[in-house]
Amino acid sequence: MISAVAEQYQLHPQTLRLYEREGLLKPSRSEGNTRLYTDDDLERLEVILQLTRELGVNLAGVEIILNMREKMSAMQRQIEEFVATLNREMATHFHSPEPAEHTSLIPVIHLAPLVVQNAPRRRKRRSRDEDSAAIAG
Repeated sequence: MISAVAEQYQLHPQTLRLYEREGLLKPSRSEGNTRLYTDDDLERLEVILQLTRELGVNLAGVEIILNMREKMSAMQRQIEEFVATLNREMATHFHSPEPAEHTSLIPVIHLAPLVVQNAPRRRKRRSRDEDSAAIAG
């Protein structure tokens, strides 16, 4: 109910109506056309009030910030869904009875072992100080 919310947040009811006209709040309506504010609506109102009262953001800025928050939340959900899907795929590949080279996400390459036989030994190079000492000595 608009009067209860206005009183709770120390607002004039016209301010809530303005937020609704501007599209910042979208409370549902009862059959008698009374505004019904959900917990999500109240959380959104708190963000609006913090932006306007504490940070001095105008309503156009509030709208942009709220839209960006919604887009960021949607992106976060998409990333979480992608990671969950990737984890499921990896779990099925790791528990597969087939050899890893047939199911791995990255191709397995088998290389022949590198063995160096009878390589000539290299002499240790002396430092400049050792060269100078050898010449002087």
